[in-house]
Amino acid sequence: MELERKVERVFHPDSYGYRPGRSALDAVATCRTRCWKTDWVIDLDIRKFFDSVPWDLVVKAVEANTDLPWVVLYVKRWLHAPLALPDGSLQARDRGTPQGSAVSPVLANMVLHYAFDIWMARQFPGVTFERYVDDAVVHCVSQAQARHVLAALQERMREVGLELHPDKTRIVYCKDSNRRGSYEHTAFTFLGYTFRGREVRPKTGKRFTGFNPAISSDALKRISRQVRSWRLHRHTQISETDLAAWVNPKVRGWMQYYGAFYRSALYPLLTRINAYVMRWLRKKHKRLRERKRAQEAWTRAVTTRPRFFAHWAWVNTVPAVW
Repeated sequence: MELERKVERVFHPDSYGYRPGRSALDAVATCRTRCWKTDWVIDLDIRKFFDSVPWDLVVKAVEANTDLPWVVLYVKRWLHAPLALPDGSLQARDRGTPQGSAVSPVLANMVLHYAFDIWMARQFPGVTFERYVDDAVVHCVSQAQARHVLAALQERMREVGLELHPDKTRIVYCKDSNRRGSYEHTAFTFLGYTFRGREVRPKTGKRFTGFNPAISSDALKRISRQVRSWRLHRHTQISETDLAAWVNPKVRGWMQYYGAFYRSALYPLLTRINAYVMRWLRKKHKRLRERKRAQEAWTRAVTTRPRFFAHWAWVNTVPAVW
């Protein structure tokens, strides 16, 4: 808290991670707008940042922002604390910040403020970016500029003891209806959203392809695995109200985050949840084992209680096969 109070007022406006009043969705929204304005992005991935950031870099950043010896002392102790392994043994460390600790986010932001944000503002003042801790997207007006900036960033990371991941860092063309040409990479993922060309249906009726974010396939698979792990049909001992109280907070959180942009990409998942709920309903009530009766009960429920399950606000149908 002491460090955050000092450094928050000097952090770059395009740094979004773990900062008060800023969110990952703010970064995604800004990224989307800038992708519409510039044709190219550099999708940056710093290899194992939290495991590899040099301690001297961290301490230097801290000392530049506080004159309190006890703050520096505690940061050094935090950095040097050994890693506790599952078997109870301790593993010595010589670099990196302890992941999951309260101080790691602000330390990471402090290091990258100097190593990336300020450096970018000084070296490439006309180039915009969004950074969420160690995940960043840089916007360029041409492929040549993107190559130049990327080469400079690779050298900059080496200077500060870090490394861009050679396979995960790439130059991407923001291809849409107005952008021609064929390029190797035309999509990238940032904060759980995949940006790529997607069909847009405006009120005018004329469809086109826009470069937009939607939930990534990895995030969708992770959520789908979690939903399957619930095994809803096995919990027939609970009431409908208890079931909704269990499911709704999780689903509502996914809707609020992953449904903020191009929410129709979430619809197949929400439909699948409905199938699981229907299975639960038929197992709980013997009189609803027959398909027709179950469907009639479902229709009554979504009509009389359209918000009973959070996702019914968007999808209240059951797939043809359940």
